[in-house]
Amino acid sequence: MAKTGQERSAKAAEKRIEYDEKELRHRVRLGTRQMLDDLMSWNDIEEISEAVQNLILNAHALGPTLSYQAIGSPRHKVLISENVARMFRNESMAELKRDPGDENFSPA
Repeated sequence: MAKTGQERSAKAAEKRIEYDEKELRHRVRLGTRQMLDDLMSWNDIEEISEAVQNLILNAHALGPTLSYQAIGSPRHKVLISENVARMFRNESMAELKRDPGDENFSPA
């Protein structure tokens, strides 16, 4: 005799508890989703959950050093040019000359 939907759901819930499964959810913007779509198509993967699981397993297999490089977030480096630093310093000194406030030193 075939199981009812309720029986299948109960069995699936028991397995989730037995294997300590956790549901992961998060939102991604279009660019990130397009990259995931590319990865999935390159590797003939149809399910997002399979792709994410494979990415986690493969990144973990790289070990701490290489996985850091693989999953590190791209960070923009802020470089302040000499011209901008000079302009900032000049403007700061000009402001201190106009209104020294309670500063204990005299501007150069």
